[in-house]
Amino acid sequence: EAESRGNFDATAMCLSTATADGRPSARFVLLKHFDEQGICWYSDSRSRKGQELAENPYAALTFYWPETDRQVRVVGAVKLLPAQDAEAYFNQRPIGSRIAAAASHQSMPIANRKELERRVEAIKARYPEGNVPRNPAWLGYRLVPEEWEFWQGRENRLHDRFLYLREIETGEWQIKRLMP
Repeated sequence: EAESRGNFDATAMCLSTATADGRPSARFVLLKHFDEQGICWYSDSRSRKGQELAENPYAALTFYWPETDRQVRVVGAVKLLPAQDAEAYFNQRPIGSRIAAAASHQSMPIANRKELERRVEAIKARYPEGNVPRNPAWLGYRLVPEEWEFWQGRENRLHDRFLYLREIETGEWQIKRLMP
């Protein structure tokens, strides 16, 4: 519904992570799939987010759809997906995306745009048939929800908010309405 109302990617989610000593950072990533086990995305594990998740494997995801005035926040532990899942997803990506992933050591400094473009051309020359292999550092992640908050904007700031908390012992969800 949200995507049909506006010109944006409804799968964009803000991934918030923190270092082992609690220093936060946030960035947008794209939801690639979800199921009863959690919400999944893919990234270079050498990136800042990958390093932070290795140090502190908990995160929050926030979706915001301004056209519908809705927000969903999800908090939980982050687990690595099996390597074969990352491999399968990587191989179905557009060739340009695979080349970009192979050419980039995500989050590392680079002298200039020209150097990045040179790296892309080198990958194209090395794999002229387009069979670019997945770098073993390019992994899949799954956030296993422990908490969901649904927010619906309303007139006069009388927003609707619902918090779902998973009981550790039973796995059952407790639902609470929150004041705006």
